[in-house]
Amino acid sequence: MLPILLKTLPFFALIGLGYLAGRTRFFGAEATAALTKFVFYFALSAMLFGFAANLSLGQIFDWPFVQAYLSASVLVYLLATGVALWRGVSVEEAAVEAQCAVVGNVGFIGVPMLVLLLGAAAAGPVLLVLAVDLIVFSSVITLVITARREGRMTLGIFRVLGFGLLKNPMIVSIVLGLGWGATGRAVPVPVNEFLTTLGAAATPGALFAIGASLAGRTAERVQVAVWLTAAKLVLHPAAVAVAALVIFPVERYAAGVMIAAAALPVAGNVYILAAHFGVAPQRVSTAILLSTAASVLTVTAVIALVNGGP
Repeated sequence: MLPILLKTLPFFALIGLGYLAGRTRFFGAEATAALTKFVFYFALSAMLFGFAANLSLGQIFDWPFVQAYLSASVLVYLLATGVALWRGVSVEEAAVEAQCAVVGNVGFIGVPMLVLLLGAAAAGPVLLVLAVDLIVFSSVITLVITARREGRMTLGIFRVLGFGLLKNPMIVSIVLGLGWGATGRAVPVPVNEFLTTLGAAATPGALFAIGASLAGRTAERVQVAVWLTAAKLVLHPAAVAVAALVIFPVERYAAGVMIAAAALPVAGNVYILAAHFGVAPQRVSTAILLSTAASVLTVTAVIALVNGGP
């Protein structure tokens, strides 16, 4: 496990550096927001397009893979929802907590880190996990909360979901990249060099931005956040492992990438959704803070396991 820890440590050190910069106010909230926007709309989009443009849809989409990841995630999602409702919270809060239990930071941490640690072949499985998270679970939380508040399902809800997906730069980058790859033509050299240079900023920029954003978070409802952290870092990858290795015929390497992706800490976009709907944002913030800190060890352990050694 030590060799893997030494490989993952620089990634988490970048998060730590961002946290220190934010904590000392050397990097303020406005700077963090600007850096996050740059990474989200430019650097990460360039990286995702570059990955997708060099892959065919057949190399990315695998039905048993989707079945394994989605069924395991839905199981954990329902468990987290049940625990939340058992505690007596509202349906809206239960939806937000369930989101914390299954949606990991695949975009900002998983894409750059897992491709570097597990090899270039990890790009396809990681992109598929990211697509499922963005399309399925981001839609579910919006449907649940909006329908609960309006008392019924309307066509307008689905229109909002559709436009939301069309405006998400990660989804757009993947689709455009696959579209280019389907032509069978190589990306022109100047364009490829531009994308490579811009995409190279995604890893340090995203990790630094995550750390800086964590510096402004406060810990509230810690007991609930500890449960959500355990659900995300332990239960989710464990359920995915059973589904991918035992129940569904997922290729071994792809299964390992899927499990590692499932072990990532709670995604920052869960907080964005919680704040947008005004549902338990501080609870989500604490879960992000705790899960990111704990993932230094848990993600390292999972990657060591999927690499076939202690």
